[in-house]
Amino acid sequence: MTIRTRFAPSPTGYLHIGGARTALFCWLYARKHQGKFVLRIEDTDRERSTPESVQAILDGMEWMGLDYDEGPFYQTQRFDRYRELIQKLLDEGKAYRCYCTREELDEMREAQRARKEKPRYDGRCRDRSDAREGVEPVIRFRNPQDGAVVFDDRVRGHVSFNNSELDDLIIARSDGTPTYNFTVVVDDMDMQITHVIRGDDHLNNTPRQINMIRALGGEPPVYAHVPMILGSDGARLSKRHGAVSVLQYREEGYLPDALINYLVRLGWSHGDQEVFSREEMVELFDIDEVNRSASTFSPEKLLWLNQHYIKESEPGDVAKALAPLLEARGCDLSAGPSLEPIVVSQQERAKTLVEMADNSLFFFRDFDEFDEKAAKKNLRPVAEAPLEAVKAALSSLEDWQAEKIHAVVNAVAEEQELKLGKVAQPIRVAVSGGPVSPPIDQTLALLGREKTVERIDRALAYIQSRKESAESA
Repeated sequence: MTIRTRFAPSPTGYLHIGGARTALFCWLYARKHQGKFVLRIEDTDRERSTPESVQAILDGMEWMGLDYDEGPFYQTQRFDRYRELIQKLLDEGKAYRCYCTREELDEMREAQRARKEKPRYDGRCRDRSDAREGVEPVIRFRNPQDGAVVFDDRVRGHVSFNNSELDDLIIARSDGTPTYNFTVVVDDMDMQITHVIRGDDHLNNTPRQINMIRALGGEPPVYAHVPMILGSDGARLSKRHGAVSVLQYREEGYLPDALINYLVRLGWSHGDQEVFSREEMVELFDIDEVNRSASTFSPEKLLWLNQHYIKESEPGDVAKALAPLLEARGCDLSAGPSLEPIVVSQQERAKTLVEMADNSLFFFRDFDEFDEKAAKKNLRPVAEAPLEAVKAALSSLEDWQAEKIHAVVNAVAEEQELKLGKVAQPIRVAVSGGPVSPPIDQTLALLGREKTVERIDRALAYIQSRKESAESA
């Protein structure tokens, strides 16, 4: 048997953390067993589904590297198939038309609540044979009234639901459009899905779906219901906990491998190992080892992993991810140094690519003014002499390499009996405009002689203007 999993998001919003983890688990299970991973877009909610949300899902999957073998399939393109099988159930007496009005259903539920019963459809149209004038009926599945639905969930273990607790679900609305629970059943059956891995918020749908699959002559897939993700306060994960679109993490400077690594550890573990390559995930992941308890989302842990991946990844790979962030900030990448050495100079410290991009802007464009606090502290009259000495030495330096530049800065510090930082930090503010840059020798090597000297000159002019202002005050 070929293992076939599916990820089936509804395009009513962005691809969020919970959905991304579900997609990852489905992808890993299929890849581990040399199976097929199917992408299905469940877009039957026409009012809330948007092309923008569809694109966000596709872009999110691509960014995370979760390639699918089949699809994307769209439910709105399969309406004829759903109608065909709804008619089949009607013809076989396994579904029926319900003419109850909304008001009647509301009254029925209110009466049930008054009797302290669970509100549910009471089957009053199960045996109705006549139509009701002026009312477009819905179609309900005739759920078995006896026995139980029993299945072994790969995460939750043995699960049982009494059929007497399940009401007759609507499978087609009064306008003829099929409902979620029915389309899922037909799609899983037609697409020969063998394993359904999804959030445990779908657990209560499962017995109804199993009954419908059997009514259609199909065999239920294996189910694995993954516990939800919680915020640090124990509440269900939401935007305030950092549960944003996966593409937002791209915009905030996270690497996809860091996010994937973080998501796989939300509910699954392999000993004490924290960092996994994709190959290791595919080899080691097992849906049977997913925890039954909910996982807690930790932005701090994700940030730690991202810093690790920035540090350990190939500079060329990081540079490719850094480029669009710099371009979005108005940088002309052809007007500055190569990105790879810029990445190398910052890999040890940067926590996000946004941080790296912001600290790299001065390589590609001039700045209008110095950071006020940094300039006040470092571009003072006392820095004038070492800056003049460094400028003079660098202007005549023949071999413009980091090692030679470092020797110049060291020599000036020794000559003027200053600590290295008292020379390096004014240079840093002079050439970058602020207090942060890669190591000063690497910074100047990347910036080039012309820009370095030009910006030191500007800093010296700034110091002179401060002196004149102080004297005239």
